[in-house]
Amino acid sequence: MFLCRLTVVVLAFALTAAQAEVRLGFDPALPALAPPWQLMQLEKQVPATQFRSLQWEGVAAIEARAHQSMALLGRPVSVDLKTTPVLCWRWRVDAVVKNADMSKRSGDDYAARVYVAFTLPREALSLLDQAALTLARGVYGASVPDGAINYVWDNRYPVGTRQPNAYTSRAQMIVRRSGNQEAGKWVGERVNLLEDAVAAFRSDDPKPVLVAIASDSDNTGDSVRAGFADLHFVTRDERCSFDR
Repeated sequence: MFLCRLTVVVLAFALTAAQAEVRLGFDPALPALAPPWQLMQLEKQVPATQFRSLQWEGVAAIEARAHQSMALLGRPVSVDLKTTPVLCWRWRVDAVVKNADMSKRSGDDYAARVYVAFTLPREALSLLDQAALTLARGVYGASVPDGAINYVWDNRYPVGTRQPNAYTSRAQMIVRRSGNQEAGKWVGERVNLLEDAVAAFRSDDPKPVLVAIASDSDNTGDSVRAGFADLHFVTRDERCSFDR
């Protein structure tokens, strides 16, 4: 199923900013599906996770509710990772997906995830990678990305765990939070997306084309609720906006 989940719609959109910081935030005065954000229901037979914008304990946020469901809320991006390599965001969960297990296809569910899709130089793709992507795009369409990174709030694996997705090695899973110890409150994240992408794809020039958020429980049949806020890119030396 996750290979299907890589068939995200990458819209033609170029994000520009007058300053180094590149903000992808949410406006609580607008609906969650206000452009450039778009619901991406990747498998029509699976109910879609529900998203709504709101003020959550004073934070302009998106709430995601998943009940045996899966969908992404995503937007296209054009970011120069050599200038702004650091991705920041805040998130929260009510509780983790109790029966999830990222090592198994049947357990590929997360209370919260931040997903980034990339295009890569052709030389970064082996002949086997190119053949696999050609096959996948023949089945699922041309929008299958060259690679993806998922930062996840997991239920059992230690923070820092990195491993391929249970469905495809073209998607790297990175555990940023684990368990329920910090459930019920906003927590901030700061990741060097450039370093993570270089390590995952062995390319010095990965280009992010899509950022998405998701809560999913279609494999385990669970119900989860999460919040996302303050997504933005900063330089290597800048603090995240919520830490200033």
